[in-house]
Parts: sequence; structure tokens; C-alpha cells
Amino acid sequence: MAGTQATLITVAPTGAELAKADVPNLPVTLDELVATARDCERVGAAMIHVHIRDADAKPTLDLGRLKETVAALRAETSLVVQLSTGGAVTDPEEDRLRVLEAMPDSASCTMGTVNFGDDVFMNRWEFVVELHRRMRERNIVPEYEIFDLGHLAALHRLLNEHGLPAGGHVHVDLVMGVPGGMPGDVATLVAALRLMPAGATFSATGVGRTSLPVLLASLSAGGHLRVGMEDTVSYARGERVRDNAQLVARATGLAKIAQRPPMSPADVRTLLNVAQSN
Repeated sequence: MAGTQATLITVAPTGAELAKADVPNLPVTLDELVATARDCERVGAAMIHVHIRDADAKPTLDLGRLKETVAALRAETSLVVQLSTGGAVTDPEEDRLRVLEAMPDSASCTMGTVNFGDDVFMNRWEFVVELHRRMRERNIVPEYEIFDLGHLAALHRLLNEHGLPAGGHVHVDLVMGVPGGMPGDVATLVAALRLMPAGATFSATGVGRTSLPVLLASLSAGGHLRVGMEDTVSYARGERVRDNAQLVARATGLAKIAQRPPMSPADVRTLLNVAQSN
């Protein structure tokens, strides 16, 4: 597993699970998303993990809206733009594959099916392989999302049977603390690191109350960070998150304390071998 001195901080500002009616400060319009991206870049984020919403603030994978979002984020920020191919748990596979036609810098590739709260997040093997293949054809760098330890075994199988991803570098995001997935604790993170492909880098995401334990564990293990309102809307016990920049600023501060300051978007492009044409 490759290490690095600086820290890649990804912001995941919206997600597909939360309702705007319940979380009024959730960024769901294009203007809100762009403003959030600018604020988060200013305080240390280098990559943005994007879910979008429709005019009624419902999750959507509408290709026109995705293309508009990618263009706006590129025009207004220097962030590495990563689109979610997960969408909502109910989105069909063909719509999730079509996300790649928006030509982001990066996209998520979840490595297996997982219970997701009361739902099931379905990722069939053939679908995973097709995502991997289409990303390589388009020079889109995947971030392999790992919700359970068995997903790392699937990642080894994918790389062994179908080769390295676009850019040739393997980057993983450990999504921890989802009800039904792996817990967000130090022991599980350490177990995951033992299963990581050689030379890979990793970020870690702690959902809900696991956000801070996972953040601190990842920093101490040489990993990177993903934070944002997709994953938690609580800043501290009894205190709601003000905005995504508040979460990014905390991650930046802790990374600096760990003497692993945040990477710039340009450094992240080099780390992940993001294609210049994207």
C-alpha cells in the first residue's frame, strides 16, 4: 500500500439519502452545489464527490444535469470532479452506466452488493466489470468504494481478471459505518488495510457518529479523508452541521495537526493520474 505525506480531502456534499425538507442547508441546486464547492476548496478540499438532484430536490441521474454540473464545477473551481455511479439504491444499471457519458475526472465504482439500512445497494459482478471497462475506455479514474471487507477480495479479482484502471493507479474509498456494511472503527480499518492491493492509496469515510473516529484512524494510518453532509449532518453531539465547509475545515485542521497538510487539486491529479483531457 502506497503512503503519502499530504492528505487528499474529498467533500461529499449532498448524497442521495437525505431530504431537503429534513436538512434545509443541504446543497441540492446547481448554484448551491457550486457555491459549496468553492467554499470547500477554499478551506482544503481537492476533490468533490457529486450526487445531483432534480427540480424537486429528488435524487436524479439525468445526463443533461450531470453534464451541466461537471461543466459548472470545472468553470468555477479547480477541484477534481468525481461523479457517483451509485445514485440512489433504486436507480437502474443502465442509468448508472450512463453517468460516465458526462465525462467527469473520476467516478465511483462500488465493489459489491451491500445491505444499506433497510434497502439493498445492488452491484452485480457483471455490472462492476462493465463500469471498470467503460471508465478505462473514457480515461475516467475510478474510486473503488468498499462497504465491506469482502469487497476488497472482489477488487483483487477485478484487477487480476481485467487489469488496472484508467491512469494505472488504484485508489480505494473505505465507506465505514453504513448499517449493513463494515463498522467504522479502528480494528476494521486495520483489517481492511491488510487486504489492500499493493501500491494502492485509500481514503476513508465514516458515516454518522463514526465520522471522527474513522477520520482520525485514517490519518494515523497514512490514508486520505472523505467528509461531507452526504455522510453526516452532525458536527458534534447535539450540534448540527452548519455547512460542508465546516466539515472540510475540521478535516484540514486535523490533517495539519497530523503534519499531513491537504493536497492541492493539482497534486491529486498527479497522484491519481487524472487524464488532462478530462
